[in-house]
Amino acid sequence: MADLNNELDLNVPAAPSLTLDAAPAAPTLTLDPAADEKVIEESKKATPMQVEDTPLSPEEQKMVNDFAEKIDITNSQMVLQYGAASQKKLSDFSETALSRVKTKDMGETGELITNLISELQGFDATTEQPKGIFGFFKKTSNSIEQLKTRYDSADKNVERIKAQLEDHQVTLMKDITMLDKMYELNLVYFKELTMYILAGKKKLAEVRANDLKAAQEKAQRTQLPEDAQAARDLADLCDRFEKKLYDLELTRNVSIQMGPQIRLIQSNDTMMAEKIQTTIVNTIPLWKNQMVISLGIADSQKAMEAQRKVTDMTNQLLQKNAEMLKMATVETAKESERGIVDIETLKYTNQSLISTLDEVLQIQTDGAKKRQEAETELRRIEGELKQKLLEARQIN
Repeated sequence: MADLNNELDLNVPAAPSLTLDAAPAAPTLTLDPAADEKVIEESKKATPMQVEDTPLSPEEQKMVNDFAEKIDITNSQMVLQYGAASQKKLSDFSETALSRVKTKDMGETGELITNLISELQGFDATTEQPKGIFGFFKKTSNSIEQLKTRYDSADKNVERIKAQLEDHQVTLMKDITMLDKMYELNLVYFKELTMYILAGKKKLAEVRANDLKAAQEKAQRTQLPEDAQAARDLADLCDRFEKKLYDLELTRNVSIQMGPQIRLIQSNDTMMAEKIQTTIVNTIPLWKNQMVISLGIADSQKAMEAQRKVTDMTNQLLQKNAEMLKMATVETAKESERGIVDIETLKYTNQSLISTLDEVLQIQTDGAKKRQEAETELRRIEGELKQKLLEARQIN
């Protein structure tokens, strides 16, 4: 719709004028069906008309009266082209407006806003809590950097969507201006059609009251076939012209409907432009402020957690050192109270020595006993041997 000026001049004419010239000021009443382009060219000098101006002013009423005098119902070509220029202008106007409505994609703007909200909601300032005392400081630094990286990424996407929204807002504002001009131009067309219809009805009433009545009276008076046919022809021409006026009234009704339709489209554009404006000046800055606060809070939390970890680590070291000192002191005291040789060791050594002596004495006693037994056995064996030798000598 922003390019509508390329297809249709939306400058509004100053005031209606009735003329049969080729290039009257718009809105105009003319019998020239090609006069609409000339009317639009002349309309650049115009000022807007409001819908309250639809009732005719005295000047416009005089224009209608004067124009009605120029209408010739018996001219079939004139009847055929009566109001055609205004109808064509309104038809072109309606087609242009319809094509703009068809090609207008408000869903894209809504989708951009939805994407923006998703981007803002998708940013999570929370980070994974680190585990372990020694990995804490490294993870804390990394988590803050990751948070800043995610913020930068989200900010780039938001700025990109913001630029697109600003472009759409500019387009919408241009469209709103164009729709204002279209609405004003539609009022001009409506006034023009109204003046055509009023002039036509005035002329039709005059012809039926005067010319047609006179022709019918003449036909009744003369009873001539040609006079009767002339009266019927004039009546048919009046009927045809009346149908033409009815067609103009239908076209005028289309113009009436165009007004609220244009305002409805304009209202939608205005609401969307306001929504975009709110998003740009309120939502995005507020989100950025909250992100700055989130980053500051994250830094504070990390510093607080770091301090807590340091304190916990210090307390743990002090507790461990105290336990180790206690154990070392107790062990030292125990060792200092011990003698060079434990009494248990002396007892064991003494018992071992006594047992050794007892075993040695027992061995010596057993040895002496065995030697005595061996000597006795040796003497016995020696005696037996001697006896055997003596016995052997006696035999010899």
